[in-house]
Amino acid sequence: MPVPSVAVVAFNHFSPFHFSVPCIVFGDVLPGHKLFDLKICAGEPGEKRSRQGFSIDTSFGLEELAQADIVIVPYWRDPAEKPNQELLDVLVAAHRRGALVVGLCLGTYVLAYAGLLDGRKAGTHWEFEQDFVTRFPRVHLDTNALYVEDDRLVTSAGTAAGLDCCLYLVHREHGRAIANKVARRMVIPPHREGGQAQFIEQSVPVSTRDANINNLLDYLRNNLNKAHSLDELADYSLMNRRTFTRHFQKATGRSVGAWLMSERLQRSQELLETTSHSIESVAELVGFQSAASFRQHFRSRFNVTPTEWRRTFQAGSVH
Repeated sequence: MPVPSVAVVAFNHFSPFHFSVPCIVFGDVLPGHKLFDLKICAGEPGEKRSRQGFSIDTSFGLEELAQADIVIVPYWRDPAEKPNQELLDVLVAAHRRGALVVGLCLGTYVLAYAGLLDGRKAGTHWEFEQDFVTRFPRVHLDTNALYVEDDRLVTSAGTAAGLDCCLYLVHREHGRAIANKVARRMVIPPHREGGQAQFIEQSVPVSTRDANINNLLDYLRNNLNKAHSLDELADYSLMNRRTFTRHFQKATGRSVGAWLMSERLQRSQELLETTSHSIESVAELVGFQSAASFRQHFRSRFNVTPTEWRRTFQAGSVH
């Protein structure tokens, strides 16, 4: 089966960091397992040099954008400068034929100049939010998102959020397990949720600074299928109920109920992506009293059904 093709657009005065992020993530990041077919494409005539002295030499041009499954604009040199019309037209055509079009950091400006983001949600670097809103009032800018997807248009906040966005795209194409393998290979945290409404999910720390609470979290993660009362958990932690709830809130930043709900929903995502269990079985395995309750909470949190999540993210794994 052919792997998704990725075209990364290069410009003069490019940012070495922003440009390197998609090149690393979509390059040969897992030796022996080709996940994407990556090409660097000239987005304009002339030299492609960074202000630090790096240069790019590529034989691929805008014609590659007409064939790529994913087109990535990793940065833009000047928010006040409109990119060349040929590039903007090619981006519009790529989106129309079904490609995923991505703007990382100030690359969001390029998609906005193309008119692709009109009436849609988007994200960009926080320092440029007011400028962006002034220039593109028809775009619904999400000022809190790490990354946003709206109708096959993916945009990210600044700098390191581009890594999160690219890992999200790996997740989107190959599933959570592969995205986490890529993250481990790059020695960065596993991909963080964040962006479109259904993907907003605050990161839940694996551990806290409270060793007693950490032991409890391990216990809960191994027993998500069971019902838990505050009194039971306080006894388990050798505290009275009031002291326990205060320690838990301080350590995790959440109430016990909110933490459990987040963990159950996150675990359900993993099961939906990596197993063929029925929705009823997944609900039972993560501790919901009924499939109906599970569906209700899942849709409320992610704005999609469990079945829709599975359809989007279930993919084969690389061993």
